[in-house]
Amino acid sequence: MMRMETVGGLYEQKEYFVPELLLCSDAMYAGLDILRPHVKVDKSAKAVGKIIMGVIEGDIHDIGKTLVKTMFEAAGWEIYDLGKDVKLEKFVEELKRTKADVVALSALMTTSMLAMPKVIDMLKAQVPEVIVMVGGAPLSPEIAKQYGADGYAKDAIAAVKEADRLFTKGA
Repeated sequence: MMRMETVGGLYEQKEYFVPELLLCSDAMYAGLDILRPHVKVDKSAKAVGKIIMGVIEGDIHDIGKTLVKTMFEAAGWEIYDLGKDVKLEKFVEELKRTKADVVALSALMTTSMLAMPKVIDMLKAQVPEVIVMVGGAPLSPEIAKQYGADGYAKDAIAAVKEADRLFTKGA
């Protein structure tokens, strides 16, 4: 079984093209549709915290973000999913509107990840105590730190663990 991040790498190396990428994406979403009803979420429990998530402007790759969203749902977080190709100002507007505890930014393309430091600065200027996490194939803990993010996650499971760690540390 091939991972979507492998598929993304093959696409960037020009070994896979849009049709192969779309087929893999369709298969991934079909799998998520099958799994989602089996993820146990206690609707009566108080939310752990509030999280805004989205894929940075200029990037339409949202499979990773969708997986992260599913894991946060299962962990009991209140989620505000902005989707893909999200304008930087939209993250700030949503933070003001929801008063979320965490903002999670995603990028698969190196060209779009370059906007992350700008949106992190914008978010921190608005709400200095907000926790900002980043993730996506071209990112690393070192880049996250360089960009001014509070946390980095390499996958969906790590994202929930990192958000929990950062959120409870600040509480």
